[in-house]
Amino acid sequence: MLQHPQRLGDPVAFTVNFAAAVADGGFAIRARPARTNRSTQHWIIEMLQGEEVVATGTALTALRRPTWGGHELPMPEAPRPQDVARVTRRGVAWLERYEMRFLLGMIPRDWDGQGASDSLSRLWVRDDPPRPLDFASLAALCDVFFPRIWLRRARQTPLGTVSMTVYFHAGAAQLQAAGAGYLLAQARGQGFGSGYFDHTGQLWSEQGELLATTHQVMYYKE
Repeated sequence: MLQHPQRLGDPVAFTVNFAAAVADGGFAIRARPARTNRSTQHWIIEMLQGEEVVATGTALTALRRPTWGGHELPMPEAPRPQDVARVTRRGVAWLERYEMRFLLGMIPRDWDGQGASDSLSRLWVRDDPPRPLDFASLAALCDVFFPRIWLRRARQTPLGTVSMTVYFHAGAAQLQAAGAGYLLAQARGQGFGSGYFDHTGQLWSEQGELLATTHQVMYYKE
């Protein structure tokens, strides 16, 4: 979508729904503008492997105009990222692509069923190797959080993301200002039961700018 010659403006909202597991190998992305207005554009996106759809998505892009602005959720106080130890976990390729420095809410050290009463996590994070922030990398960083049910139960519950939405509160200039620096990211679960749970999250730049908020629903089984 970002590379599409017909794109109007920058992303404001993006939702992806995971319809099936993505297999190793090639895939194709189909993105088309379903409706273009004077300052907004609505997109339909599909990810295919062979003839099978494995994920669907919708997006809203728009021309951002100067208006009054403000945020009701301030950036939490936190030590500098350089003063927080980096967490190193090997063996999973996804984890090796990010530099994570946890302030609270790391996944349990012992899977003993003695979980926490609160699933709040907060960490400094950036791509590894570092890269200048853009909309694609910000959307990926919104999916950096471990499943909240692992914190609550301290049990390796089988699960998978079903749907994820990202709301972009920053334009291209603000992402450029963030550069390759760290983002302060936090997430907290909200409801658990009947095989599904959700969490909400926020990401700020080192300068305290709210860049994105995110919401995710996951499936789990006993």
